Amino acid sequence: MSESILIYNALCLPAPDIEALTQGRTIAAMSRKLLNTGQKFALYPLDYSATILSIEQYYHASFLPIAQSALTQFNSQGILLQPKQISLLKNDEQLQLPLLSYETVSIKTWAKCERCQILDPTENLDILSQLTIWKTEVFEAVLQKKPHIFLAYLRVYHLPQLCEVVANPNIQEKLGKFVSLPNSLTVSETRPVLNDRTFAQRKHQLEKLEPSLHPELEELQSAIASLTISQPAAKQLDDDIKVFLGWSSDKLIKQPDPNLAWINDIAKLGDRSIEQDEGKSNYQAGTDFEIIARRSLDFLGFKVEENYKGGAGGLDLFCSQPYPLVCECKAGKSIPDRAVEELDRIGKRHLKENYLQAMRLIIGPGQPTKNLKESAQISKISIINVMTLQKLVEFKAKYPGAINLVELQQYLEPGQIDYRINEYIDKAERDIKLRSQIITAVKELSEQDNENAKATHPSFTVTEIRVHYNATHNPRLNDEVVHDLLIELSSPLTGYLGRIKGSNWNSDRFYFLRDLPIN
Repeated sequence: MSESILIYNALCLPAPDIEALTQGRTIAAMSRKLLNTGQKFALYPLDYSATILSIEQYYHASFLPIAQSALTQFNSQGILLQPKQISLLKNDEQLQLPLLSYETVSIKTWAKCERCQILDPTENLDILSQLTIWKTEVFEAVLQKKPHIFLAYLRVYHLPQLCEVVANPNIQEKLGKFVSLPNSLTVSETRPVLNDRTFAQRKHQLEKLEPSLHPELEELQSAIASLTISQPAAKQLDDDIKVFLGWSSDKLIKQPDPNLAWINDIAKLGDRSIEQDEGKSNYQAGTDFEIIARRSLDFLGFKVEENYKGGAGGLDLFCSQPYPLVCECKAGKSIPDRAVEELDRIGKRHLKENYLQAMRLIIGPGQPTKNLKESAQISKISIINVMTLQKLVEFKAKYPGAINLVELQQYLEPGQIDYRINEYIDKAERDIKLRSQIITAVKELSEQDNENAKATHPSFTVTEIRVHYNATHNPRLNDEVVHDLLIELSSPLTGYLGRIKGSNWNSDRFYFLRDLPIN
């Protein structure tokens, strides 16, 4: 259990600087004095107005929108209200006394100083600027007034809850300095912004002034930052890029997408009795189920042709890609025996000779009768329960690239095939779990590699990764299988691992970028 720590003071920094530290964009802060290694303090946000340059001259263009947003949010608190007069009656005399009214400031993080470096004009300020949020002109302007700069390397932690303090009227004069807190804070090191490994890499990069590896991605992240509030997809991409860049070390936990809430209704709409309870006709219940089945097949990746929309004598669903699929939807508590004959008759009428080349599927609730199963075997028609369809769609929503429709075709056998679809889902889950375990093996090697602990991206050969994986997993894998998996996981389209290409496949090296979380 983490030890409790008491904090009595706070370092005052511009609100944008604290936002960058909180997001993991930087681990550096400029102070007015040399900080002691191990010193702990809260981070007190201030306005930018006391700094030496305009905000456009101070921060990189890529960080500027976030800096302006942080200041807007900070200034919306209305830190200092104007003095106002109050009246007091004393000895029958009315006295007018000024009363200053102050708003509160929210403190949400604290930090521990891991190092404080003294910089002078001989330093490579251009690379230092690349590794921080400040332009080179900022360092030059400071060094024109002072002989050196105090650059603190801060390990930042989230407070267990926001700390509200009353703003001091002269607080702007404390920029880069410490102020006392009205009440001490009890904190622990359980909620770091960056984990140990990621922070060590960032600290090493800053100490050695190693240039940023992915400046283009940093530009992209800043460009989409303003979209994250209104666009869930942008938020997911933003989180992915932060993990890739090392600005965040949290495992990505995919939040439920409100746009996919309809998936929970697939099985419900297949049971016509529920629809009747809601006062709908049988025809309307069937139409609702057909609509959601159409949406489900489209979501799974089939190309659903719009010319076929059921109705009297109509074909419920026809998918043309990646292979022809004819589908009949039967809402209600059971599937009638005539369903196979109906599908054969309607399918042949609409598709003619193409019907016999198509895969054929009936979706409905309940257990098919013995006669229905026999008819399905003869006509080579597959039958699945509506809940099985929902499981497929849920799996697709959880792992968007996991369902291979061409592979799924092998499981579409004649008769009732719910067990076969479940077998396919189980296989796909095993495939994902294997890839997650390979990623974890690379991550564990990175964390255990004491010799390369200071390397920005410790990398490993296929054999090293295979040996580490095989030590704890069965069945064991060979180098060729592991290499194929590593190539897949280091693809730009996946981005779970990075790859350093060697002269041949056996000399390729791979390094960890981000987790593949599975439930």
